[in-house]
Amino acid sequence: MAEISISDKDWQRVKIKLQRKYNHLTDEQLLYSQGQEESLINKLMELVKRDRTYVIFTLKKALVDIDNNRL
Repeated sequence: MAEISISDKDWQRVKIKLQRKYNHLTDEQLLYSQGQEESLINKLMELVKRDRTYVIFTLKKALVDIDNNRL
């Protein structure tokens, strides 16, 4: 089970932050549906070539201040 929960509404903001930090990520690569956090984490681990802990940390950081555009 994933350690985080991301709503579809929040995902739109998180996706923008991820694309700013990792400008090689496309909208198609970042497709996500609420409840699919585990799949998202695994996909991001491959796309950014980082471990699970880093990906979860990054997602949580993006969610903490959802209105801030920085990651």
